[in-house]
Amino acid sequence: RRGSREGLIILPDGWPVPKGYSNGILAAKGKTLFMGGQVGWTSEEKFVSDKLVPQFAQALKNIVAIVKKAGGKPEHICKMTCFCKNRGQYLASRKELGKVWKEIMGNHYPCMSMIFVVDLLDHPAVIEIEATAVIPE
Repeated sequence: RRGSREGLIILPDGWPVPKGYSNGILAAKGKTLFMGGQVGWTSEEKFVSDKLVPQFAQALKNIVAIVKKAGGKPEHICKMTCFCKNRGQYLASRKELGKVWKEIMGNHYPCMSMIFVVDLLDHPAVIEIEATAVIPE
């Protein structure tokens, strides 16, 4: 698959196109931004909800805010790892989560992993997202 000038999407021959993520992104030359895990709280470290969808939206907005502060755009995010406390709630919310994704990230799908965990440090967090971006020079 073709990518933007920010990076090239890598899809081995014969592999199906993944839905909602990329298998590989070859990033353009630039500065690498590593982001620590972001939970669904505001810039004042306050949770506005204990539900997955609003927390996912806020955590994703927090990631994008860091990228923008570093001079980048959401499409510069190459890798994202999500840590979620409730697999059933995640699966039941996929359609709503997809809508949130489109609103915040558009049609950009970085390499992603979803890992289900027993708990997260910041209570009442139900999801935490960490990411890596390459911001072109």
